[in-house]
Amino acid sequence: MIIWLASYPKSGNTWLRSFIASLLFNESDNLSLKSLSNIPQFPLRSHFNNFVNNHEIDDLNKVSSYWVKSQQIINLDKKVKFFKTHHALCKINSSIFTNYENSLGVIYIVRDPRNVISSIKYHFSKENYIEAKNFLFDENKCLGKKFDETSKNKNRDMVTLIASWKTHYNSWKNFKKNYLLIKYENLVSNPYEEFTKISEYLAKLINIKIQEDKILKAVENNNFENLKKIENRDGFAEQAKDTNTGKTKSFFNLGPKNKWQEKLNIEISQSIEEKFEIEMKELGYL
Repeated sequence: MIIWLASYPKSGNTWLRSFIASLLFNESDNLSLKSLSNIPQFPLRSHFNNFVNNHEIDDLNKVSSYWVKSQQIINLDKKVKFFKTHHALCKINSSIFTNYENSLGVIYIVRDPRNVISSIKYHFSKENYIEAKNFLFDENKCLGKKFDETSKNKNRDMVTLIASWKTHYNSWKNFKKNYLLIKYENLVSNPYEEFTKISEYLAKLINIKIQEDKILKAVENNNFENLKKIENRDGFAEQAKDTNTGKTKSFFNLGPKNKWQEKLNIEISQSIEEKFEIEMKELGYL
């Protein structure tokens, strides 16, 4: 059964993955970002090798009909697995992204969209905040590159429908089976309390005991500044490249230091607040 770590992009999913990986999969006291490979992404091209060919792999109408079937194959061994996803919990035609039969639960991490926009601008090399805002507002927004026969990594991310920030949040909110909502801002302000909440959720869900000292060590290792140091020292496979210069960019950039009040003009911030007013009030951002 799958436990989903779901989020809109640039909302803290990798931070969440790193904590869970260090809690459950890291064998030493020192964190290695390689342990994040225990929590891979869904969907990947390899999940659909039995269903579609290379010419169909970027066709969401085609691939969506095999979302659940691919998860059934993943779950054949009846073991608990973690998957990161940025996919909206949507339907295409009559096909749903996942269902309760294949999912054990979901941890959904959400972040103030006024801070998400700065990370979107940086990570996806947007020229200005208007482009980044349009990214957040786009109901048909997809991530992922088209299949390339010459690529050295043919298992890279598939086309992933993320929709708008608002639609993404609302889609997963409707997942009623073992749903845990985590706010990025609470991870920043109260890391021990929030990571303990996540640990208790996992302990109950998969029936394991997690020692207090293990939680403390995982919290210490996943201090954002420590993650930056590890990335600078060892590199990180998920680093992005600047589409303008071709240079690799740090994955762990500003994090908690990203403050929208210092970056956004009033026009951009107000347009986000107006567009997402209901959801932002619900989450306490307004």
